[in-house]
Amino acid sequence: MFQNFDTVNDKTRGPARLAALRGELASQGLDGFLIPREDAHQGEYVPASDCRLEWLTGFSGSAGVAAVVGDSAAIFVDGRYTIQVREQVDLDVFKYRHLHEQPLVEWLSGVLKPGMKLGYDPMLHTVAQVRKLTDACHEAGAHLVAVQDNPVDVVWQDRPAAPLGAVNLHPLEYAGEPAADKISRIGKLISDKKAEAAVLTQPDSIAWLFNIRGSDVEHTPLPLSFAVVPAEGKPELFIDGRKLSNQVRDALSELTEISEPSALIPALEVLGAARKSVLVDCSLAGQALYDAIVSKGGSVVEGGEPVLLPKAIKNLAEIEGARNAHIRDGVAYAKFLSWFEKTAPLGELTEVSAAQKLEEFRRETGLLKDISFDTISGVGEHGAICHYRVSYDSNLPIKLNSIYLIDSGAQYEDGTTDITRTLAVGAVTEEQCRNFTLVLKSHIALATARFPVGTCGAQLDTLARIELWKAGLDFDHGTGHGVGSYLGVHEGPARIAKNNNQVKLEPGMILSNEPGYYKDGEYGIRIENLELVTPAQDIDGGDRPMLGFQSLTLAPIDLRLVDQSLLTKAELQWLNAYHQRVFDTLNPLLDAETSAWLKEATRQI
Repeated sequence: MFQNFDTVNDKTRGPARLAALRGELASQGLDGFLIPREDAHQGEYVPASDCRLEWLTGFSGSAGVAAVVGDSAAIFVDGRYTIQVREQVDLDVFKYRHLHEQPLVEWLSGVLKPGMKLGYDPMLHTVAQVRKLTDACHEAGAHLVAVQDNPVDVVWQDRPAAPLGAVNLHPLEYAGEPAADKISRIGKLISDKKAEAAVLTQPDSIAWLFNIRGSDVEHTPLPLSFAVVPAEGKPELFIDGRKLSNQVRDALSELTEISEPSALIPALEVLGAARKSVLVDCSLAGQALYDAIVSKGGSVVEGGEPVLLPKAIKNLAEIEGARNAHIRDGVAYAKFLSWFEKTAPLGELTEVSAAQKLEEFRRETGLLKDISFDTISGVGEHGAICHYRVSYDSNLPIKLNSIYLIDSGAQYEDGTTDITRTLAVGAVTEEQCRNFTLVLKSHIALATARFPVGTCGAQLDTLARIELWKAGLDFDHGTGHGVGSYLGVHEGPARIAKNNNQVKLEPGMILSNEPGYYKDGEYGIRIENLELVTPAQDIDGGDRPMLGFQSLTLAPIDLRLVDQSLLTKAELQWLNAYHQRVFDTLNPLLDAETSAWLKEATRQI
């Protein structure tokens, strides 16, 4: 249920596993093969049975792909993992490439030779990906070949069994809308796209649509499944029946037909044979699903998965749940921060013990279902690794005169939380205070943004970077991601990032606000709150409807790291007002000792 701090991988096993894979490729008549991090659902949350990239290379990050072609092998990860990939992967075996600066297709053009056969698993690569790969192979005179038996699975002798997490019904008091009403609403959206049905591949979309939750992956209540939803009529849910109790099966049977996952491809072929038009999100659906439809004569309507946007716009019950979850989480976090400030200077804490203590405070609420992701608990140089995963082997002591970064979250039945705080342990340097304050200014700039209806996250991203840019600094991750309602801590389709995401921000969306700065080998800084998009209420005059953010997260920002001389009057007012709200909201719920600590931590400056 909670975080496992055991060693993530052993890079020494990479050469033997790669050799075994190459042997299997030869037996299948392939010259190369692609190993993505994703499973058939193309999601961030992958069960152990589908962690093929980690098994082969040792890399445990949430995004990446490996390619093996002839005598060449490479792993591609983005800027979040440039340090992690060096620590986890034998780079004498797999050459490291930056996923965006040195894309896979460019690498393939240099290693593929005419006549070569590059294999891929069509369930694990999206339609959009396969199109790019096909072009790259064509330019090299090579052939992209869909394989039926994944070569990694063939040589993975101790592969874990697929998960069978029990499915639960999500109470209407938290869901806020009956599943039947959601199905009807999504059916109308499908019809509006001029399609007769849609394929859903995202387990969180399916969980939201049918008001169910599961436990097939770590820290996220997802039931791994697929669904086909018609514009009119009863959907079909493809899920392992062993996950369903009689009560859950009976409730779902009133909403949907229930079939085994193995029936998905045949069902799509039936739709194809009936010449149906099927909505497919080509950025999410595996190539095999697309092929099943068109190979039998059906047509594909290419468009966004219809559940993504409705799911992201929280209803009143979900918003109320999020507020309650953050208050509850804020109480636990205040207790943790109070404990940490007293305990850390004694020199007895480690990255692991601090993370465990935070989980303990959250469990004391009596309502914690799980943490929402593996806690990033990094002191000093480990704080500079954006998505550092602490293990007993990497565990560092939290020493005096350092700064400590902890990024964590919780899953409650009424809401999902995600918060990062950077904390001073003893004396801190002038440079650290300066850079912390620049990150704080960036955070405040986004938190206080007012923007016209129709604005997308990419248009706001610069607000959270401009103060850092002025100082010649930046960070290599997105500024904000969507967050689900007792679902994924990372949720689309909206985000705040440099990339050109055109999804408009709408009232009811919950996104993170998490600018940072990371000095390689020394320390990391990040300040993260979750923000609710709301109509702006504090604008005088003007002739356009505006939106803004309301911070849901309730936790002090470490004033020991703030250089007040760098804050404008407005920024100082925001910080004081935020701290006053934190104190006023949490204080009545705290014990006397934590209350006294919180009063000092949220003092006006």
